[in-house]
Amino acid sequence: MADRIGFGMIGCGVIAPFHAKGIEETPDAELVAACDANEDAAKKFSAEHNNIPYYADPNEMLRRDDVRAVCICTPSGMHSEQAVAAARAKKHVLCEKPLDITLPKIDRMIAACKEEGVKLGGIFQRRTYPASIQVRDAVRGGLLGKMVLGDIYQKFYRSPEYYLSGAWRGTWEMDGGGALMNQGVHGIDLLLWIMGDVKSVVAKADHLVRHIEVEDTVAAIVTFESGSFGVIEGATSCNPGEPARFELHGEKGTIILTDAGIRRWAVSKDDKHLAEDDEIAPQEERVHGVSDPKAISTEGHIALIRDFVEAIQNDRKPMVSPQSARKPVELILAIYESARTGREVTLPLSS
Repeated sequence: MADRIGFGMIGCGVIAPFHAKGIEETPDAELVAACDANEDAAKKFSAEHNNIPYYADPNEMLRRDDVRAVCICTPSGMHSEQAVAAARAKKHVLCEKPLDITLPKIDRMIAACKEEGVKLGGIFQRRTYPASIQVRDAVRGGLLGKMVLGDIYQKFYRSPEYYLSGAWRGTWEMDGGGALMNQGVHGIDLLLWIMGDVKSVVAKADHLVRHIEVEDTVAAIVTFESGSFGVIEGATSCNPGEPARFELHGEKGTIILTDAGIRRWAVSKDDKHLAEDDEIAPQEERVHGVSDPKAISTEGHIALIRDFVEAIQNDRKPMVSPQSARKPVELILAIYESARTGREVTLPLSS
């Protein structure tokens, strides 16, 4: 019989039900407890999930023997502290994006999990979609030849009410940033996963529409380690918002990926001929949330939680390792530094 993994939920807000669904759909996983600093939220979450035990203090929940892993679903700036506490209690940790909002905090959680011999995984569900995997394999496999451009456009909408819905939203202390650190981190992770690491960035960022501390609009130009260039646009200020769009151009062709799947696949046999479009079969739209953060698919969370359980059972790295989940945060912080100083910023950053 396969080893069954009991999960505790830390944070019972908007994203917690997606993790709960993933646990529910994983045969060797079980949701056994939950906690939230707002005890009413924990009680409500418990009532919606078989009346599991609930707590206001995560340390109480971490003392339970049947909790072998935790899902961290709290505001971004709290992740590291809670991950370290879970690791010290010998619990495996699956953390919502971003791992945290500073590199020292991320490095502390990575170190604690390594010291205690527990797994640490991140949530970047775009990596799990078949279209994303197909595009990455094509680019990394050299189908487009030498890469020229790797661009991402994430022009989303978040209402004034969204930022008023939680005191932590739109703050440097707990959100760590705005359109990029909160919403855009998913797309930036996928861009890095496809194109590879970034060497330098020049950027502009500001809050042009919303009355928040952090940015609601960003435009950046990056240079990848490969020598190719890229554009990153991120916003929560675009009304009514557009689906995310990845444009990947190489000397032998072009691939365009959107929330509705692959929209263009044009490849030439060599760099001397015009690339011709291949016919694209209809694809299921897997990513939503352009204007509503709750309107996303649970499919990716299910895949990542199943993978995390298997990583525990088979003692291997999870699909989204902490080292790879650190990279989009580092790039976002470099973008913020460039926007603040007006200078080109080189990676890696010193932590």
